[in-house]
Amino acid sequence: MLMRQPTGNLQFTYQPPFGATLQENGVQFSVFSRSATAMRLLLYNKVTDQEPADIIEFDRETDRWGDVWSLNLKGLEAGQLYHYQASGPWDPAKGQRFDSAARLIDPYAQALAGTFGRSTDGVVRPPKCVVVKDDFDWEGDRHLRRELSESVIYEMHVRGFTKSRTAKIKCPGTYLGVIEKIPYLQSLGVTAVELMPVNEFPILDIYGNPPQRPNYWGYDPMAFFSPHRGYAHDKRPGAQVNEFKQMVKALHAAGIEVILDVVFNHTCEGNEQGPTLSFKGLENQVYYILSEGEHYTNYSGCGNTLNGNHPVVREMIFHCLRHWVHNYHVDGFRFDLASILSRDRGGNLVPNPPMVELIAEDPLLADTKIIAEAWDAAGAYQVGSFGNHRWAEWNGRYRDDVRGFWRGDGGTLGALATRLAGSSDLYEHAGRPPFCSINFVTSHDGFTLNDLVSYKEKHNAANGEDNRDGDNHNISDNYGVEGPTRRKGVNTIRGRQVRNMLATLLLSQGVPMIVSGDEVRRTARGNNNAYCQDNDLSWFDWRLVEKNKDVLRFVQTLIQFRRQQPTVRRIHFLTGQPVDGRLIRDVSWYADDGSPLDWGQHHLSMVAYIAAPSRAEDPAGLGRDLVMLFNSTGDDRTQQMPAIGRGMKWNLFLDTAADSPNDIYPNLNGPMPPSNRAVEMPCHSLKVFVSGKVSAKRRK
Repeated sequence: MLMRQPTGNLQFTYQPPFGATLQENGVQFSVFSRSATAMRLLLYNKVTDQEPADIIEFDRETDRWGDVWSLNLKGLEAGQLYHYQASGPWDPAKGQRFDSAARLIDPYAQALAGTFGRSTDGVVRPPKCVVVKDDFDWEGDRHLRRELSESVIYEMHVRGFTKSRTAKIKCPGTYLGVIEKIPYLQSLGVTAVELMPVNEFPILDIYGNPPQRPNYWGYDPMAFFSPHRGYAHDKRPGAQVNEFKQMVKALHAAGIEVILDVVFNHTCEGNEQGPTLSFKGLENQVYYILSEGEHYTNYSGCGNTLNGNHPVVREMIFHCLRHWVHNYHVDGFRFDLASILSRDRGGNLVPNPPMVELIAEDPLLADTKIIAEAWDAAGAYQVGSFGNHRWAEWNGRYRDDVRGFWRGDGGTLGALATRLAGSSDLYEHAGRPPFCSINFVTSHDGFTLNDLVSYKEKHNAANGEDNRDGDNHNISDNYGVEGPTRRKGVNTIRGRQVRNMLATLLLSQGVPMIVSGDEVRRTARGNNNAYCQDNDLSWFDWRLVEKNKDVLRFVQTLIQFRRQQPTVRRIHFLTGQPVDGRLIRDVSWYADDGSPLDWGQHHLSMVAYIAAPSRAEDPAGLGRDLVMLFNSTGDDRTQQMPAIGRGMKWNLFLDTAADSPNDIYPNLNGPMPPSNRAVEMPCHSLKVFVSGKVSAKRRK
């Protein structure tokens, strides 16, 4: 009789075909280069060694298989440090940039160690590659497989989240530091952290341009398969591998998924003036999109463009994604400037790009979330049209429309309603559900939420670029004073606007994304491009958790409500039709006096009625009807509760103009609306009323 072998604690690991692979008695080194005429392996004994202890020449006859150079060295173990060196043609006009003196990072290196240096002849010496042993005990950890529609995403920077002294933890600024702050993430209620780049990148500007600025954000990849060494508490070579896995396992144990921000659009090697660190010195014309052979296209805005639809590069990206999913148990990816993946080898945007489709259809990525930043730095803007139903998108239209409405921009009411209802204009025509829209008001790139309501202009002088960097189109306001002020009236409006946008975000159909620190009003002092600010301007100030505990409580309650209420996280678009035989439509819109809204008028106020979902979408019957009253004008108004809700029990859930704790009611037991159903709405405010439970009779 055949017996099934239990698999609960067995782990599936994925071994890419290239890189340094531990064998029973040594290490197999494999690297791709089509045009190299010679390949060398440089072996080091210590991280601090300037020169290799041994140089191994690949034999062209026995160690080259097609375009792959591969050899097995006996006696080597995990922790071995190495570089490659490749000889070949120097012919920039034809895209060839071999430099036999350059020390090259293995594109498939699974860890790096050390820092950058320069030899006496000026050749850049990059960090050394590390041979890694995968012997981590996951103790049965698996992907959480949470439905995207049920997600609340928290974008955060690993170092910045805990680096401040105010964090008061043992391992600040590290993967282990994140573990120490998991109780905070749990108290907030988020379901996933979206980590800004954690694969290897230069810690400092490597181009030698004064002043040498920190590369804080990390959007400058150097080794796609390697966790960033700078976020490890243990500084021994390869320690970052285990510490990253510890962080993922701990987050999973707390019910929190891990999404990585990946940058498959350029590398840190820059343009023709940039250093040769890896890809340039192995097969430049394959890894990059070139113009006239010699020059690098710059669709990324960072000097070069990765040739993502070349078969060799495409294969590397796939191996990399699988490596992070199956060897690090990450739950998904956000693809930075993903529209570059829609460009062919000539840089042209193409329909149904193979790279985008293959990521969506790859069976080993089937459990993962895939999110596109559906634009690039060269003018491509594909929000609403990127990929198929598997792809979600950062909805830049949502950001702009919500900001514009709450700032009081004319003609934005219809746009706000569309975003609130799930952006059907962008996604429904392609058969994509509302949760393909990743809604956000702020991200790492741009003002913090506090600064969005405190500054009209960017203040980026600290970046050393004469305030030229950063976006000028912020759709922000300061409400009378630029920056911090003691004027009570200004601060009152700013507080309302913070709550208005947080409430709108967390009550919209789609998937909300919050930026770390917005829930406690973190400020970057008006800097909207703090990419090089590795200091308290960027770090999470943990004193704000107590100082702004009222805003934190507001956000915690909203997230709790969202997770409990299928009314605000539907998997189908609102239609304006009655629900389950009720006389009430799933969504309806009203003017202040309760009459149907005339979309042709340039209103800045409205009332929305959103009904509980059907039994098919909400089988447990948890959904409640909502009435949302919006007033983004500078005047106080009176708005009428819709007549269709008469006879139902209503309680105030939130009031952004009220002082804490009366700004939100966690138990849904706020005051009932006035008997005449006329609700006083202060300027720049939002109120939400929640019905009692909708009876089964009403939702047959």
